[in-house]
Amino acid sequence: MKLWDCFSTALRALLSNKLRSILTMLGILIGVAAVISVLSLGSAQAAIVEESFATLGSNLIYVTPPELGMSGVGAQTTLTLEDAQAIAQNAPSVRNVAPMAQTYAQVVAGGESLSNTIIAGVTSKAQVVDNYGMAQGSFITDFDYGARSRVAVLGSEVANTLFGEMDPTGQSVRIGGRQFQVSGVLESRGTGFGFEDMRVYIPLSTFYTTLATAQVGSRGDSVNMISVQAKSGDLVESAEQEITDILRVRHGLREGEDDDFRVLNMASVAAQVTQVLGILQLVLAGIAGISLLVGGIGIMNIMLVSVTERIREIGLRKAVGAKRRDILIQFLIEAATLSFCGGALGVGLGWIIVKIMSVIATNLGFTLSVTLPGYAIVLAVGVAIFIGLISGLYPAVRAARLDPIESLRHE
Repeated sequence: MKLWDCFSTALRALLSNKLRSILTMLGILIGVAAVISVLSLGSAQAAIVEESFATLGSNLIYVTPPELGMSGVGAQTTLTLEDAQAIAQNAPSVRNVAPMAQTYAQVVAGGESLSNTIIAGVTSKAQVVDNYGMAQGSFITDFDYGARSRVAVLGSEVANTLFGEMDPTGQSVRIGGRQFQVSGVLESRGTGFGFEDMRVYIPLSTFYTTLATAQVGSRGDSVNMISVQAKSGDLVESAEQEITDILRVRHGLREGEDDDFRVLNMASVAAQVTQVLGILQLVLAGIAGISLLVGGIGIMNIMLVSVTERIREIGLRKAVGAKRRDILIQFLIEAATLSFCGGALGVGLGWIIVKIMSVIATNLGFTLSVTLPGYAIVLAVGVAIFIGLISGLYPAVRAARLDPIESLRHE
């Protein structure tokens, strides 16, 4: 029996029971759609994270108190402006150092206001170290720092909320009840690391003489975070060790005592985040793959029913010369056809789901550039066909082993 004859016979058998065939494909269809959606959205999220870390730079190091994260606002800090100066002067592997002190305050512009906005006191080095891009105006300068100027740089979200489409440069805002002039607006960092989009930046010297004394109390030269730029990616580990040694000496920590600060290497953090996202994506794909397994069980069930219904047909085929191999191939092709059609439709459904999620994310203000990876299509459809073949193997073997005489006697 030729292979094409097996295909045509299998197709006729499936079309003779259209509703049953469609319902059988449904399990495979849902499973493939789920796998496609998870892999596509996971790839998009991984791309966002990689892009976010790329904007920060692989040679960037953050120094924070041990209980604080990169947002920098929280409990009492153990770091000081003098610590940052010591790192800049005594760490040979370090190129630039940017201390930052932060607090919360209300920001008002005209009839619009934002409560509990993060206000960051920084130096001019922050633009270089943290790679801030300017959408409008200019960043804080050395002159602003030395003169304790009341100027402010707005994050993109803050600027959009307070001023809408209007250019904020040169406009006045009130921060914690004090008047500042907007000198610039930062470019958006997007959804990966969006702290910058929701901050307002002022000179660190101005921060100490205004907001720090008025809202936090006298903290001297305390800072919440120190951003450090190593001279190159190869010197990051050396810079980390130098920073640790300098701060331990300055903080009077003895051998065996725990550090009262934390040093975060962005390259290692990026690798860990990427690894976690990869594991999470595999887990979600595995959960989605359970639907494929359920679909395979459905195919096996239907194929067993089909064998039972077609015992006389199988006996007749054997009586006129069909071999076991022909019967086996025919039923395997039926199972593979069900799984392939379900897989192909599942790819289409998965792509529709991904596009809908992309549109929803865009309407909510998130940038989600979703593509359909080729490996995801091959993997999902390939696994679907494999499960279909495995599921159809037992029914096919059972059909091939039927005795032709007994089959012809079957009522």
